[in-house]
Amino acid sequence: MLDGCTELIDVTVKLFYNNMASYFDKKTPSQGGNTRKVGDFVMERLVGTVSRGIRAPIIREGDDIAQIVADSVINAAQSEGFSLRDRDVIAVTEAVVARAQGNYATVDQIAADVRAKFGGGTLGVVFPITSRNRFSICLKGIAMGADKIVLVLSYPADEVGNHLIDEDEVEQKGVHPDTDVLTEERYRSLFGYRKHVFTGVDYISYFRELIEGCGCQCEILLANDCTAVLPYAQNVLCCDIHTRARTKRKLLAAGAQKVLGLDEILNAPVDGSGCNEQYGLLGSNKATEDKVKLFPRDCMPVVQRIQQLIWERTGNHVEVMVYGDGAFKDPVGKIWELADPVVSPAYTDGLEGTPNEIKLKYLADNDFAALSGNELKEAVSEYIRNKTDDSLVGNMVSQGTTPRRLTDLIGSLCDLTSGSGDKGTPIVLVQGYFDNYTN
Repeated sequence: MLDGCTELIDVTVKLFYNNMASYFDKKTPSQGGNTRKVGDFVMERLVGTVSRGIRAPIIREGDDIAQIVADSVINAAQSEGFSLRDRDVIAVTEAVVARAQGNYATVDQIAADVRAKFGGGTLGVVFPITSRNRFSICLKGIAMGADKIVLVLSYPADEVGNHLIDEDEVEQKGVHPDTDVLTEERYRSLFGYRKHVFTGVDYISYFRELIEGCGCQCEILLANDCTAVLPYAQNVLCCDIHTRARTKRKLLAAGAQKVLGLDEILNAPVDGSGCNEQYGLLGSNKATEDKVKLFPRDCMPVVQRIQQLIWERTGNHVEVMVYGDGAFKDPVGKIWELADPVVSPAYTDGLEGTPNEIKLKYLADNDFAALSGNELKEAVSEYIRNKTDDSLVGNMVSQGTTPRRLTDLIGSLCDLTSGSGDKGTPIVLVQGYFDNYTN
């Protein structure tokens, strides 16, 4: 009886030892590290993509952001008992990168740039997003740099989905958003005073009070044709994000005197301010009542150094990106996010491109409809192993896979993981993203 127990214990210990030794094996999928072999029993890795929010210290101006990110990820792995793998993705939010860079500007510095570029007087401000965090402090600086603002708001919503009014009610009132230009008085007579479903803010009143509080005159129009501003102002600042090039072109073609975008305000330092050479004020956030944090600049050295630090300390080749707003629609608030000019201003080479994926259910329902069980599994696995970068272009087997850039997909995942509140996880570790059914 005792001999039997001893033999059972020996087998159990051996199984446990072999399993753990294989589990902590750092082989990548391409090196045969996809399964865990214990005797004649093979355990497949049964978890795919994992997204972890990584806590970090509060980042201050002048901090070594690359070192902090590398330390935080490695410390988290040791604390939580997980291992890094090749092709893991480390993502760090743009906010802490910009904070470490000290990339800030005050309303006085914004005002100085606006007045220098437009010369004061009456300024048309076209198609801003209706966001306190994203636009209110920018608008305060713009108003301080002009004598009168003619503010043109798109309706029923701005370009990222913030609604002033419901589309159905616009139709019921007989208003045609494509062509109708509404004065503030006309808007009030039709729709009254409306507060945003989540923020509780009437943005028309809010923006008027903010502009007038800077000693600047204010006139507000609601229109979806940017040229509606031209009877009121010949100098125009385009505040839309992803459609700015088209808006600028249309205004200049219609005879505007001078047209600039938010990307051309603070695209160089003003009176010691921060700046962003490519995006200017786009991607900025409210820091204080008189200061904005700008979108980070020159981020490639940051991601490359994080990648190098992880390699030196772990031997793993990870990918690294800086991320901002992702792209996902709230079904109630209807906002699309996307308030940053790009999802990722910098990323390592391995994140270039789009997914090259096969639709498993298409294979199961069509090519291998007659198979089941292990036979089906092996057939699908073999199909995946033999795919090439160009074998899926125009092929029905890839139809329905997400046709978006890797950085936009992963950035959206990271944005959802980190949130924008008090989670304290400005770093996100994504593992298994490049795995497929064969891993």
